[in-house]
Amino acid sequence: MGASLLDDVLAETLDPAYAQAARRHAARAEVKEGTGDEVARRAGRRRRGQLLVALVMVIAGLLVAVTYDQAVTKSEGRDQIRNALVHDIKRASGVSDDMATQLEQLRSKVGATREKLLTASTVGQEALDDLARAEQAAAAVPVTGPGLLVTLANAKSSADQDPVGETSEEAAGGRVRDGDLQLVVNALWAAGAEAVSINGQRLGPTSAIRFAGEAVLVDFRPVTNPYEISAIGDPDTLSSRFLAIPEVSALASVAVTFDMRFDFAQEDHLSLPAASTPELRVARAESQEKSAPASETPGG
Repeated sequence: MGASLLDDVLAETLDPAYAQAARRHAARAEVKEGTGDEVARRAGRRRRGQLLVALVMVIAGLLVAVTYDQAVTKSEGRDQIRNALVHDIKRASGVSDDMATQLEQLRSKVGATREKLLTASTVGQEALDDLARAEQAAAAVPVTGPGLLVTLANAKSSADQDPVGETSEEAAGGRVRDGDLQLVVNALWAAGAEAVSINGQRLGPTSAIRFAGEAVLVDFRPVTNPYEISAIGDPDTLSSRFLAIPEVSALASVAVTFDMRFDFAQEDHLSLPAASTPELRVARAESQEKSAPASETPGG
């Protein structure tokens, strides 16, 4: 028993409680050291996250700057192209107007010479009368008289509408189109109009009203908003018959819906110019039958 107790004392030189306390102290030291490493790792991750956020913000700022610069450049380029096109159109229109003036002067000289030569004989005067009637039918001579003035105009654009970019569907619905002008012109002819013009462009039997892009063309010449359609004829008859046509009433309803202008007024004096020279499409020589002289019967 004594030897056994002595062995135990020699084997356990430290108090068990002291050893347990030492182990707890060592464990706390390990935990504290591990916690410091974790804190350091977390701080490193936080710094990396902040750097990543800053890098993303810098890249986003660069993208916004590049996008804005491209948008400004595109807008400036679009304005330059538009201004160049407007300049070319004005220049070409000026040349066309000058040529039209020269053509009108030459036409007047030809007409005066023709009338002088044809009035010298009875046959020539008859031909001149036939030519005058044909010119009236072909709208080749200017006319004046009372009639009806119909005005169509686009709806007023809103303040935030882009005048250069694409228009919205609602804005496009408030614009006068070629079909609207065709409807009004056909209704005026049906109401008994003797002559019709759109913004000073006289309409003849072969005249065409077209829509090219955002421009309305009358015989390939542009006309702009507002559109004034002049019709010569009896004002009372024209107005009553014009308003009685169902298509005109439908167009008036559309104009009210899209806030377009559509009105008319009786005029005591309208002046319509001559239409452009019609193209000669068919021609034939007039056949003249000559009677053969009577044969003489020899006497017997």
